[in-house]
Amino acid sequence: MKNYPHLSSPASGRGTGSPPVLRGELEGGSWHKRYTQQANWTKELRAYIFKEVGLNKESRALEIGCGTGAILSQIDFPVFGLDIQLASLKEAKIHTQGKSPLSCADAFSLPYADASFDILFCHFLLLWLPKPENALQEMIRVTKPNGHIIAFAEPDYGNRVDKPAPLEKLGKWQKDALKKQGANPNMGAGLANLFYEAGITIIETGAISKEKRLPLSADEREMEWATLEADLTGEVSGEDIQKMKRLDFTAWERGERVMHIPTHYLWGKNKV
Repeated sequence: MKNYPHLSSPASGRGTGSPPVLRGELEGGSWHKRYTQQANWTKELRAYIFKEVGLNKESRALEIGCGTGAILSQIDFPVFGLDIQLASLKEAKIHTQGKSPLSCADAFSLPYADASFDILFCHFLLLWLPKPENALQEMIRVTKPNGHIIAFAEPDYGNRVDKPAPLEKLGKWQKDALKKQGANPNMGAGLANLFYEAGITIIETGAISKEKRLPLSADEREMEWATLEADLTGEVSGEDIQKMKRLDFTAWERGERVMHIPTHYLWGKNKV
């Protein structure tokens, strides 16, 4: 297991791979802003792995659950993108300036021929899938023998840490809310076993974390809470949410706040 140094700790809420069920909504283009924030959490890791697997303009690569194109727009050449939400793909077309071939489809029935891609990757996606093992079989099918299959970020809310103590219930609230939305909040902890059971050769796996805690900026805190409120609306009273938000902001200002959600990645190779 490799503990990959990271500049900003992964935190709460939905990932760049659009989930199949949405309870709350952020306003305007805020989901793209959120997805971009999350994409930046794994930017160094992606650069490292993409270099190792030889991603270049000649590669046939696919992102499953590309959302609004936050990651695709950070790659200098066309990479295929797939998402189940047409509205997200319309945004992705804008953010990628039309350079990426995009498909609106389900991860369980990929609209590509067998052995179509050299590299396939996803980002905060598998936790949202009801049967991720079935989606992995589809990924295997469309990836060339010895091709690369990569999950860049899957969280483990079961080992979330919140301090000071009064903020511990915040993690439980969000974990429960994610479960009710159909997510598996502990996906990260089972990521390696999921790939192993699928028959994918594991090249490298580990946790995305940072060695020193850097405080979130005011904008980052607001984005975290916009996502939290979207997740908790209807599950926790508005009064309790606002009370917890005040406690959270005060703890940050006093330098007492600790929030850590272990988030795992895995780079594997397809069957020969």
